[in-house]
This record gives sequence, C-alpha cells and structure tokens, in this order.
Amino acid sequence: MAQKPSTPKGTRDFNPEQVAKRNYIFNTIRNTFDTFGFQPIETPSFENSETLIGKYGDEGDRLIFKILNSGDYLAKANQQAYSEKDSNKLTSSISEKALRYDLTVPFARYVVQHQNEIEFPFKRYQIQPVWRADRPQKGRFREFYQCDADVVGSDSLWQEVEFIQLYDNVFSALKLDGITIKINNRKILSGIAEVIGASDKLIDFTVALDKLDKIGEEKVKQEMLDKGIPQSGIEKLQPLFSLSGNFESQIESLKTILSTSDEGQKGIEELSFINNAISELGLSTTKLQLDVTLARGLNYYTGAIFEVAAPENVKIGSIGGGGRYDDLTGIFGMKNMSGVGISFGLDRIYLVLEELDLFPETVSKNIEVLFINFGDKEALFSLKAIKKLRTAGINAELYPDAAKMKKQMTHADRRNIPFVVLVGEHEISSNTYTLKHMKTGMQENVTLESLISEIKKKS
Repeated sequence: MAQKPSTPKGTRDFNPEQVAKRNYIFNTIRNTFDTFGFQPIETPSFENSETLIGKYGDEGDRLIFKILNSGDYLAKANQQAYSEKDSNKLTSSISEKALRYDLTVPFARYVVQHQNEIEFPFKRYQIQPVWRADRPQKGRFREFYQCDADVVGSDSLWQEVEFIQLYDNVFSALKLDGITIKINNRKILSGIAEVIGASDKLIDFTVALDKLDKIGEEKVKQEMLDKGIPQSGIEKLQPLFSLSGNFESQIESLKTILSTSDEGQKGIEELSFINNAISELGLSTTKLQLDVTLARGLNYYTGAIFEVAAPENVKIGSIGGGGRYDDLTGIFGMKNMSGVGISFGLDRIYLVLEELDLFPETVSKNIEVLFINFGDKEALFSLKAIKKLRTAGINAELYPDAAKMKKQMTHADRRNIPFVVLVGEHEISSNTYTLKHMKTGMQENVTLESLISEIKKKS
C-alpha cells in the first residue's frame, strides 16, 4: 500500500479560499506600495552561500537551508572534514548555495550589485517567500512570505513619516481598526544606558527593560542588577518606570531624564519631528504611540524603531515592524548607505482579519455563473455566450461533461456558484437563456444582454 503523501514540516498547502484571502492582503499592500511610489523588485529564491552566511549571527546561520551541489557532491568534499565529521567545514565544500533566510540581505546585495543602475533615493518593495530551518510551531513556519518596503540613500525623517502613513493606509484599506504603531529610537535607549552608567551593557539593559509589561518593575530591576547594572543607575531609571500619558507628555519627561545625554537628546528631537508631522497630517484608523521599552533589532537599527500591535481584543504578537539603519550595504563593502524600512506580518494579519470576520464576502468569489451541459450542440451555443460574458468581466464556465442534471447542479451548489444557466432546444431556437438563481431557486428566460445585466447587478 502506497504511503499517504504529506508536506514537509513547517510548510503548508493553501486551498482556493485561503489563496484568495491571502491575495486580498497581498494586493492591498502592493497597491499601497505603488501609491506611495515604491518600486517592486524580486531576487532569486537562493543565493550564493557567501552572500548569506555570516550575516545573521551564529543562530541565524544555523537556520539557513543549504543546497547540495549538483552531481557527485561528495567527490569534491573536504575529505579531512568528512573523516573528522566537522560539519561546518564539510558543508562549505559540498554546498555553494542556500535558500534566502530573509529579504533584507538579498536586497543589500541587490543594491551593491546594481548601484550604477539605481536612482537614489531608491524606494523598493518585495513580496516573496523566505525559508528558515526553524522548529515549527503555531504561527512559525519554515516557509513563509515577507512583505518588505525600504528607502535607501536618504537620511530624511520624512521617510519615517511616510512609512507611518503607509501603515495607516494599508490597515484602513483592510478595514482594520484599533491598530497601534509603537515607535522608539535607538538613540533614546543609548542615551538612557549612558545616563545610568551602563553604555557597555546596552543590550542587557534593553532586554530587561523590554520585559517591563510582562514581569513588572521589581523583576526588571533585579534582572538589571544581575547583569551588573549599578544600583545607583537603576535608581535614576525610576521616572522611566512610571512614564505615562500621551506622546507629548512622555517626550517632556524624557527631556528631563536625558538632559545630560547628547545622544538621547538627538533621539528626542527625531521622535518629536515625526510626531509633530503626523499630528499635522493625521491618521485614519491607527494611532502612534511612544514606547520607550521597544528595543527590537538593536544590533541592526540605529534610529527610529517601529512595531505594529494588533487590536487589543485579538491576542496575537506584532503584525509589522521596522526601523532606521545606517549601514545596510556595509556588509558588502558599500559604506554610508542610510535607509529605513518596514515589513508586514502576512500570516498574523490573515489571522486577525479571520478572527474579526473582516474578509469581504467577494474576496473568495470565483465563478459567478455555470452553464449546464446538455450535449455538444447546447455546449457550443453556451460557449459563445460564455465568451461574451468573460469579455464583460463576468467569471463564467461550462460544465465539461453532459452529466446528469442533478450532478451538475450539485457541483454548482458545492462551489457556491450563485447563478446557473440552462440552454436547451427552446433556448437555442429563441436565442435566449434560462437563468436560475441558486439561492432563491427562481428561474427566468432572458436575452444575452439581460443575462449579463442581471448577473452584474446581483453579483
């Protein structure tokens, strides 16, 4: 007995309805990217190993899917590494390519490789799958799509302002209310670390601070102490633990806390600029919120840091994020290329829309009308009409076989096709069509023009 086929762990099949819903999200994001002047690029599914390896840290490198060299790859293997079972050295001799881990490093490679063809500032977006050899669990897959947009070649803060507007436009188009765009600045965090005498422990400090809403003030303080941050420094943080109010009031508090840090003051200036601009421009369905505990991607981001939170009534992690970076292309030898970028969490956005029942009914619309097949003569007559319906923008098809009427009607019902057309001798001789409304069971004899009009009106 043949073994039942299955998909690899961490991958998924998508049925027609799921694909339609995912495409609805893709198209909404893509249309907004286009509206804001971003240009689409695509990069290969796999890159040379040297492009990817060493760009994500040891943990990231372990999660990269390697591709074995073609042919007899063992013939050219490092025999010493093979005999010593040294997997790192062996891998480099039998695998020269790897599946992309994200879209950021391939984008950096693209900018450096095509720098003489690109007009800077360069606004790019990419919607493509990536692969990670991660442990599969709920919401985490080995193959998934990333939706990224970046601007490189400009350090203007107007780009941050535009990205906040872009997020707002996308979530407004998806009818998704209650979205919070959290923002912080790497310079703020560096300034706080400087003020409390922990500049050399920035990562330890921010990792602990990031847990404030999860474990509470006392446990955060204890973790900082355990990491070697002095008690005197932690005492200076006290105003930070009680930081509250709107954006402007928090900024005023930060000015006092960071009064002795030039770096911190610079971060305050940048956040104030962004907030003042957004206050003037306004947002439709999202709100901008300062969150000084936000510390994602500190090894990467150098300025603004974004994280997008789902509505409070949906228990899920962030559905987007990004920030400002100063040296994206430096990993490939092209220095001083500042940029800022954001991403959308497609799978989580899907789950939010599903839970809140926000997918439009029409999103899964496929065939609007099915012509019943009574034989070759009737089928040919029907196909002439179907051709005109398709030209008019109506999705129509003919049942391929002259099967029993009940079978064809059941097929239409199971596929949720709203209309069925019956064509027999009478219809051919009178050049008309019998239109059946599947929901009500009502039938009417109509001309082709009326058929098109009726379907367009009701669909």
